[in-house]
Amino acid sequence: MVWSLQDAKNKFSEVVDRARSEGPQKVQRHGRDAVYIVSSDDWLELQARKSTLADFFRESPLSGTELVIERDKSPSRPVDL
Repeated sequence: MVWSLQDAKNKFSEVVDRARSEGPQKVQRHGRDAVYIVSSDDWLELQARKSTLADFFRESPLSGTELVIERDKSPSRPVDL
């Protein structure tokens, strides 16, 4: 749902109720997106800590496999400075 700022101010209780039951409510000022009104549950979900890169690798299907990575030991190419 998209609300004009004036309508959102006049019907703030309805905007809050809809944010809780239907999801984020967009409020526009002068025809341009200004803010979204979201429920506290949605906000907390958005703010929840995301997993780290270490968690990603730990939960990978390849976790625990015998993956061996070796560095190429050949000499580097000559560079003129």
